[in-house]
Amino acid sequence: MKKARFFNFTLLFISILFLQTSLAQDYTQWGLPEGAKARLGKGAIEDTLVFSPDGTRLAVASRIGIWLYDVHTGAEVALLTRNTSGRVRSMALSPDSKTLANGTGIIGEIQLWDAHTGQHKRTIQGHSETVIAVVFSPDGQTLASGSYESAVSLWDVHTGKHKVTYYQRKTDWVRCVAFSPDGQTVASGSYDRTIQLWDAETGKYKTTLQGNTGFVTSVMFSSDGKTLVAGGRNAIWFWDAQTAQHKRTLHLQVPITEEVEIFSGVFSPDGKTFACGGNGTTIMLWDAHTGKQKVTLHGHKHWIRGVAFSPDSRTLASGSWDGTIRLWDVGTGTQKATIGGHTEPVNSVVFSPDGRTLASGSRNGMILLWDAHTAQLKATSKGYFNPVHSVVFAPDGKTVASGSYGNAIDLWDAHTAKHKLSFEEHEFIESFSSVAFSPDGRTLASVKRKNILLWDAHTGKHKATLEGHTGSVGSVTFSPDGTLASWSGSVILLWDTRTGQLKATLEGHTTDVSSVAFSPDGKTVASASKYTTMRLWDAHTGQHKLTFQRPKIGVGVYSVAFSPDGKTLASGGNFTIQLWDIHTGEHKATFQKFRGAAYSVAFSPDGSTLASGSSEGTILLWELTPDRVESTR
Repeated sequence: MKKARFFNFTLLFISILFLQTSLAQDYTQWGLPEGAKARLGKGAIEDTLVFSPDGTRLAVASRIGIWLYDVHTGAEVALLTRNTSGRVRSMALSPDSKTLANGTGIIGEIQLWDAHTGQHKRTIQGHSETVIAVVFSPDGQTLASGSYESAVSLWDVHTGKHKVTYYQRKTDWVRCVAFSPDGQTVASGSYDRTIQLWDAETGKYKTTLQGNTGFVTSVMFSSDGKTLVAGGRNAIWFWDAQTAQHKRTLHLQVPITEEVEIFSGVFSPDGKTFACGGNGTTIMLWDAHTGKQKVTLHGHKHWIRGVAFSPDSRTLASGSWDGTIRLWDVGTGTQKATIGGHTEPVNSVVFSPDGRTLASGSRNGMILLWDAHTAQLKATSKGYFNPVHSVVFAPDGKTVASGSYGNAIDLWDAHTAKHKLSFEEHEFIESFSSVAFSPDGRTLASVKRKNILLWDAHTGKHKATLEGHTGSVGSVTFSPDGTLASWSGSVILLWDTRTGQLKATLEGHTTDVSSVAFSPDGKTVASASKYTTMRLWDAHTGQHKLTFQRPKIGVGVYSVAFSPDGKTLASGGNFTIQLWDIHTGEHKATFQKFRGAAYSVAFSPDGSTLASGSSEGTILLWELTPDRVESTR
C-alpha cells in the first residue's frame, strides 16, 4: 500500500510538471496577471511548510500561492495559484497526497485543490470570519478548520459539506487545530490561553487542558497519540493526551526584555524529536520524551514562520521572514541547503537613475537590489528587524537611502547593498521614517513626528529642522527644482529647503493624504487620499488645478507616480493599478487581478515599464507599450 501511495505521488508531480511546464520556464513568469511581464520575488512566506510522503517535494505557502520545491536540488517545481485574491493563511496536504487545502484571507473561505493537476476543486464557505487553521483527519475524509469567530468546524473533504461545529467556551480566536492520530479527538488552541479537546465524531466537548500560562499559537499530537504539545509565548507545554494531565513546561531562555512566540511546532514522524520556531532567529530541537534540548539551529536572519520534518525524520525544513527556506540535517544540526527568493510585503520600490536596477524595501527590514531587465536578485542588504518604509536612490545612482520603523535612516551601496552609513543622531521613535534625496544629492530629508529633518547626505550630520505641521508627518518628496513636499493628515506643505521657509499650503482633501509626487518638470504636484480623490496642484502657487474621477469604492490609493514624459499618472491601490491622463483627468487604463495592495509604484526612466511593490511580498513589472495600455482600458 505504501509503495502504491509513493507511486501515485510520483505521478502527481509528473502531471504538475507537464501542466506548469516549470522546468522549461523561468519561475518569474509563472502565474502572472494580465499585462505583467515579470514578477520579482516569490511572495511572503506564510506559516506552513509540508513535505510530500516520499520526501522529494516541499510545499510552501506564500502570499501569491503554494510553491512546490524539489528537496534534493532546491529547484522550483510548480506554483499553485489561487482563483481569488486571498492569502494562504494556512495549508494542509491530505494523507493520500491527492488534495491540498488552504484557508485564505477571504472571510470564511477554504479552498481545496486537486494535487494531481493543480486544478481548483471547490471552495468551502461557512465560517463567518477568516479561516486561519486547516488540518486533515488521519483518514483524509474530514477537514477541520479554525477561525477568528472562535469556532472549529469539520467538513466532508469529498463533498465540501459541513459536518459539525465546535464553539470555544471562551470568545477569542482559534489559532490552531490538530487531530489525534486515531482521528477520534480534535484539539484547538486559542489566544484566550486555552487548549480544548473535542470528540471528532459528535462534536461533544471533552475537556480543557490546564497548565499553560500564555497565548496558544500551535498545537500538535505526538505520532503515538500519547502526548499533546502546545507552543506559545516564551514556553512549550506538554500534556498526557489520555489523562489531560500537565507533564512539563519548557521555558525558552530569552532576554527579560524580549518575548518569543512559537508560531510553528512539529513532532518528527519517528516521535523522537520536537522542533519549534517563532519570532526569533533560531530553531530549537527537543527530545520528545525527556524534554531536554538537543540542538539549536542557527542561520536565519529573521523570524521563523514554519518548520516541517521529512517523512524519514532526518531533514527539517524551515521558512523565515528573511526570505529563505533552509533544509537542516537533524542528526548533526548542519545546514544542507538554502532556497531563496521569498520576500515580505514590499513597502517601497524605486528605479535607479539609469533604469538598470530596482531597489525595494520591505517589512522584514531588508533592502533588495534587482536587475530590472532580467528580474534576477543582484544583492541583499543586512537584515534588520524594523520594517523599511521607504527607499530612494541618490541622483548619481551610487547610493540607496532607506527609512525604517523607529526612524532609522541608513545609506547602502547601490551595487553591493553593503551598509555605508547610519544617521546616529536620528533618535529612536516608534514611527515610520520617510526619506528623500535633494536633486543635487547633497541633502537628505527625513520625518521625525511633526517635523522634517534635513541632513548632510555625505556625513549624516543634521543641518536643519522644518517645523509647521500640527500632526505626524506621513512622508516627504523633492521636486526637480529642490522644493520639498511634506504631508500630514489632509494637508500638504511645500518648502524652500535653502531658506527653510514655507512656500505654500495645499488644502482640499477631506481624508488623510496617502501619497504625493512631483511632475518631471516640477510644475505640478499630484496627491492622493486613500478612499476619496486624487488631485493636481500648481507647485509654485499651491492652487488646485484638477480633481480626478473618484476611484471605485474599496479600491483605495496608496501611491502615485508621474510617467517620465509627464503625461500620465499611475496610482496603486487594492488589487489594481490605474493610469490617468494628466491634462484631462480621464482614466486611461487599469492593470488588475493581481493579489495584494500596491503600496508603491514607479516608472522606469524610459517610461516603458511600471513597477509595483505590494503587500503580497512581490514586485510586478508591467509593460507600458501603447497597444498594451489600450488593451487594458
